[in-house]
Amino acid sequence: MTEQTAYEFNALETKWRAYWQQNRTMKTPDPKPGDKTFYVLDMFPYPSGAGLHVGHPVGYLSTDIVARYKRMAGYKVLHPMGWDSFGLPAERYAMKTGVHPEVSTQANIANYKRQMDLLGLGYDWDREIQTSSPDYYHWTQFIFTRLYNAFYDADDDKARPISELPIPSEVEAAGKLAVQDYQDARRLVYYETAPVNWCAELGTILANEEVFDGKSEQGYEVIRVPLKQVKMRITAYAERLISDLDALDWPEGIKDSQRNWIGRSEGVQLRFKVQGSDLEVETFTTRVDTLGGVTFLAVAPEHELLDALTTDDQKAAVTAYRDEAARKSDLDRTKDAEKTGAPTGSYAINPVTGRAVPIFVADYVLPDYGTGAVMGVPAHDERDFAFANTYGLDIVPVIDPGADAPEREAVLAGQKCWTDDGVMLAAPDDSGLYQAGVRWRDAREAVADHLEAQGVGQRVISYNLRDWIFARQRYWGEPIPIIHWEDGTRTTVPEDQLPLALPHIDTYKPTGHGESPLARAEDWVEVTDPETGMKGRRDTNTMPQWAGSCWYYLRFKDPKNASAMVDPDLEKAWGMVDLYVGGAEHATLHLLYARFWHKVLFDLGLVSTKEPFQKLVNQGLLTSHAFKNARGIILPVDEVVEREDGTFVHEPSGNVVERVGAKMSKSLHNVVTPDDVVERFGADAFRVHMMFMGPVEAMREWETEKVSSALKFLRRVWRFATEGLANPSSEASKPVSLALTKLVLAVTEDLDNLRLNTGIAELMKFLNAVEGQPVSKAVLDQFITVLAPFVPFMAEELWEKAGHNPSVFDAQWPTANEADLDAAIEEIEVVVQEGGKRRATITLDPDADDQTVRDASLARLAEMGKPIDGVDMNRVIVVRDKKSGRVKLVNVPKLGE
Repeated sequence: MTEQTAYEFNALETKWRAYWQQNRTMKTPDPKPGDKTFYVLDMFPYPSGAGLHVGHPVGYLSTDIVARYKRMAGYKVLHPMGWDSFGLPAERYAMKTGVHPEVSTQANIANYKRQMDLLGLGYDWDREIQTSSPDYYHWTQFIFTRLYNAFYDADDDKARPISELPIPSEVEAAGKLAVQDYQDARRLVYYETAPVNWCAELGTILANEEVFDGKSEQGYEVIRVPLKQVKMRITAYAERLISDLDALDWPEGIKDSQRNWIGRSEGVQLRFKVQGSDLEVETFTTRVDTLGGVTFLAVAPEHELLDALTTDDQKAAVTAYRDEAARKSDLDRTKDAEKTGAPTGSYAINPVTGRAVPIFVADYVLPDYGTGAVMGVPAHDERDFAFANTYGLDIVPVIDPGADAPEREAVLAGQKCWTDDGVMLAAPDDSGLYQAGVRWRDAREAVADHLEAQGVGQRVISYNLRDWIFARQRYWGEPIPIIHWEDGTRTTVPEDQLPLALPHIDTYKPTGHGESPLARAEDWVEVTDPETGMKGRRDTNTMPQWAGSCWYYLRFKDPKNASAMVDPDLEKAWGMVDLYVGGAEHATLHLLYARFWHKVLFDLGLVSTKEPFQKLVNQGLLTSHAFKNARGIILPVDEVVEREDGTFVHEPSGNVVERVGAKMSKSLHNVVTPDDVVERFGADAFRVHMMFMGPVEAMREWETEKVSSALKFLRRVWRFATEGLANPSSEASKPVSLALTKLVLAVTEDLDNLRLNTGIAELMKFLNAVEGQPVSKAVLDQFITVLAPFVPFMAEELWEKAGHNPSVFDAQWPTANEADLDAAIEEIEVVVQEGGKRRATITLDPDADDQTVRDASLARLAEMGKPIDGVDMNRVIVVRDKKSGRVKLVNVPKLGE
């Protein structure tokens, strides 16, 4: 190979990066009427200081390949990238260093962009957005104000402006604060004092999903405290969030995660009167048929009636228990462990039996689920059974496991819990609600009817989903655009005064009294109404990091619009995201929150679709090797050496250790950056290796040295293409033409179905089939275009060498006719069965008629020594392919019978 034709990937890739940037090659014009559009999107990243490692681009490369292919196939393609740039890490960094979060965030973004360009990711950087930019969070605040000023109309099953909410005359007569309270009880955004996860070290509250074993992600203690919070009424959309999942092309596991998180249950809400008082404790149950077996009630430590329920002699014990529970996360309180509680001293009256049962406070009951109180049925609930045994409570069975159950006698004696199917024992206290022996489902309906008739219960649909606590006591986030006035009213910042920008502050440390660092910016916090002179205070909380990512896919459609969050025509033209790729860890956070916001925007007429993301794909995790010792502890890779015999030894201890796959992390020193890989092997080789490792959704284990195989393949491609372009044949041979047809058909299908690893395999098969044969210029042109989405740098260079103007991505994707393959087939192999069992194969003309097939089949069986005399030809069945009409197999009846 001459020096001129050597594959110098570093120089080649540097050249085309500069070209793409200078010529804005991947710029996406707005669609016109009649354009075919395709919107492909990555879940945009938080730009951390660590930059990208080789695991991050799995999804990015997948969408890049598809986007480039769709563009060449004639679609107007939207493939943007931006930054989820608000968030706690930048604020924590500012606390340590004094560097403003904006400064560190911009430095991180610049590094991420450099690495993405390094890999040839063809984003339209003209559409780049940052959630921390005032130009962007202007519209995040705008959406917030629309949600705040809306309510959910249950009759219309949609959100409507709060101005359309009818106000009862008696409420209106009571004054503006009464009206505000009435509206607040129905708004999609409202204020409520509720127990929250408070982390003093971080100076902010955390969502339940951000607390792990009673600690924050950073390992700081989290306790439960009551705090006035901004909440979003996502529960109003629970039914729609479940039902609309069915039409989405999402992984079933993600759909099930959302269904389970929302947790739809049909049951009965009923009230237990408290003995000796006017109090009532409300509970919800899906198994009201077990009401006769209730022997205690348990309320959450945060229950609003707990103080009133606690008798004087139990106050000290209950107070101590409540303080202890405040230091546990929701997960700690509900996971399988010893169930604890404390008696309140009060008793509830069972509405069916009339019996008095003790009321406990128990931390396994959560305030935000159901009613914050549960009825204890220890005979038929494992958790209640354990609790009853701990505190010596009665265990009263109401369901008979049946005579076939070995545990029956123990269950009826209250010695064992039964949670499976069964029939009812006699109704408690001869109430006649149901007969012994009826199915429990029938008894459930009878008891529900009784409770509704008595006015102490009603059938309801309940959800585990809780309203979204939306405020954070942080600086680096979107300011909440609400003003609290001295007369007790509150208003949103007028939309024409948005964005409400973050002020400059001197310290980012928490205030220590439940307010964010913004509270220190007094000139910003204190406001005066220019018309009335009334004084007010801006809300000092900021929005959670999820806010900006709830709607960013919309802004990409129209990122420079200063007068609207998105132009309605552009929103409609691009439609839903056709392909959305990101991690499965976002199933019940980002994906659920984004769907909620989108549905509100749809109800309010701001978007044209009911859902944001039509197809979702979760990219697989990429691991790197690490080492595990005999105790199961994962060890850093730089503390381990490999011996000549192939074993691995931990140098500090001298122990033999096992090599295992582990997630890349700085602590394990097994992080590999794309910078190093691209320097050694080139971006195109990195792309091929990463995608060839397996399906997009599959887990991968990274080994840097294996990228050399991809580079070796690309050197073969380069040699084949450059030599072919230097000496093209006048026309393609039949084998080459057929190989090209197979390539185009297969890769097109693979790209349409996101089978990128098999698409690369088809390129390898093509090269194996044609390498060393004369090829025409037309064949090479088509080969280069099929190659281009996978290896854009090499393809651009080859396209230029082929005499075309850049860019290859302006070329048309080749088409092929499957009939050409069929026409080229001269022989087909047909399976011969005897009595339904495979016996042989025969080779025939593809257009052979049934009689020819029968004769050939019997002749082959005769060669094998089978007796064919007297075979009924009508029983020799010829099976043909429905699509091509060609023979697939022939079945001969059992011979010799």
